[in-house]
Amino acid sequence: MKTLGHWIGNKPYESTSGTVGPVWNPATGAQPTQVALASVDEVDAAVAAAKAAYREWSQTSLARRTAFLFRYRALLDAHRDEIAALITAEHGKVHADALGEVARGMEIVELACGIPEKLKGELSTEVSTRVDVSSIRQPVGVVAGISPFNFPAMVPMWMFPLALACGNTFVLKPSEKDPSAAYRLAELAAEAGLPEGVLNVVNGDKVAVDRLLSHPDVAAVSFVGSTPIARHVQAEATANGKRVQALGGAKNHMLVLPDADLDHAADNAVSAAYGSAGERCMAVSVVVAVGAAGDALVARIAERARALRIGPGTDPASEMGPLITREHRDKVASYVTGAAAQGAEVVVDGTGQSVAGHPECADGFFLGVSLLDKVTPGMAAYDDEIFGPVLSVVRAETYDEALALINSSKWGNGTAIFTRDGGAARRFQLEVEAGMVGVNVPIPVPVGYHSFGGWKQSLFGDLHIYGNDGVQFYTRGKVITTRWPAPEDSGGVNLGFPSNH
Repeated sequence: MKTLGHWIGNKPYESTSGTVGPVWNPATGAQPTQVALASVDEVDAAVAAAKAAYREWSQTSLARRTAFLFRYRALLDAHRDEIAALITAEHGKVHADALGEVARGMEIVELACGIPEKLKGELSTEVSTRVDVSSIRQPVGVVAGISPFNFPAMVPMWMFPLALACGNTFVLKPSEKDPSAAYRLAELAAEAGLPEGVLNVVNGDKVAVDRLLSHPDVAAVSFVGSTPIARHVQAEATANGKRVQALGGAKNHMLVLPDADLDHAADNAVSAAYGSAGERCMAVSVVVAVGAAGDALVARIAERARALRIGPGTDPASEMGPLITREHRDKVASYVTGAAAQGAEVVVDGTGQSVAGHPECADGFFLGVSLLDKVTPGMAAYDDEIFGPVLSVVRAETYDEALALINSSKWGNGTAIFTRDGGAARRFQLEVEAGMVGVNVPIPVPVGYHSFGGWKQSLFGDLHIYGNDGVQFYTRGKVITTRWPAPEDSGGVNLGFPSNH
C-alpha cells in the first residue's frame, strides 16, 4: 500500500510519527493509500523550513515572484487532467467537476500573477513643510493554511498562491481524507522554480492543526471547513496572537418567486443541490418556494432528480459520484430516513442507491439524491448542515415570510433568488443577510478578483478569502513619514506635539 508523507523544503519528507490514516477510493470502498499523520516535531520541521525561507523570499522582487507564478500557472494548465484524476480517485467527484475545481483554483493563481498592481502603495507629498507620507503593505511572515476534503485542490489554491505572491511563506495542512492533490500542487510549485521551504505540505489530523494554531512562528492562519472547527480555529489562533480568516459551514437558501421561470429554477436547483454530491459549502440546501410556485416547482425538481446518472467519477456518463466516506454516507442517509417521522414528505428517496453496470462499486460510498418537501424549521433536515445530496423544500406564502425565514438562519454564506422581477431582486440583494447573493444564479461563488466569504456563523474573522480581502489578510500596512530638511532648516528643540504646517 502506498504511504503519502509530507513535503518539506521542496522534497518528500518521510514521516516517523508511526501514525497513519486511511485514504479511501470512495467509488469502490478500497483503500489504495495511507497518509502519514504528523507529529508535533514534524509540524515544527515544516514551520522551521518556512521560517528559514521567509527572509529571502519576502525580499525577492515582485518581478521574480510573478515570474514564478506565471510558470506555475502554465504547469497547472499542463497537468490539470492529472490533478483532476487525483481528486476523483480520493474525493469521488466526477472528472468534469474535478476539472472545474482545478480551473476555479487557477483563477486565484492568475490573480496572484497581477500582484504588483495590488501592492502599489500610496504617497502624499508636502503634508507639512518638506514632509512626505507614504503607506506600503508588507508580508506577515509564515502563514498556515488548513483546507477541507471537499475541494482538495481549489481551496489550497485559494490560499497559498496569493500568500506567496505577497511575500509570505506557507505551511499547508490539507484534509487527511484526500491529500494527494495538494501534495501534487506543491511538487509542481517546486518544478516551477519556487525556492526551498517557501511552500510546505504537512499531512495530519487534530495534532497537526493544534500545533499550527499554537506555534509561535506562525503569524496567520487561513481555514475552510465546518462551523464548529472554524470557531475553534479562530479562538485558539487569536488567543496565540495570530490573525485568522476561518470560513465555516452553511445552509444556503434559494428563493423562488411565483413569476420565475420554473424550468430554469428547477434546472438550477438540481445542479446546485446535487453537484459534487452536495459536499460543498455553497450547495443549495433549501429551496424556499413562494405561493403558487411550490407544487409545480417540486414536480419539476423531482423529475430531474430521478433522471440523474450516479456512478464512479471515472465514468464519463456519471453526473454524480459517491460521498467521501462510508460513515458520512450513512449519516446523510439518516436525515432522509428520519424526515417523514418529523413531518416532511419524502418525494425522492435516494437511500439504498446501487450503481448499475459497475460491479467494482458494490462497496462504494454511494447515496442517491433525495428531495424532501414541506420541511419546516425545527426538523433535523432543515436545522443541520447535511453536506450531502439532500434538498429540502420549504413553503412560504409571501416574499416577506420567505425573507424572514432566510434571515433567521444562523448561517449566512450564500443565497439566491429566482425571479423575473428586477425590483424584487434588487430588494432581496439589499435585505438578505448573507455574504454572497445570486440573482438567477444558484451558486454565487465570486470570480477570483472578488472575495469569497459569508456572514454570521459562516465566517469567523474580519476578512474574506482571496480577492482584495485576501491581499489585505496576507499583508500588513506600514505608514512612513519622511522629512529631508534643507541645510538652512534648524528649528531647535520643541517638546510640543508635532503639528503639520
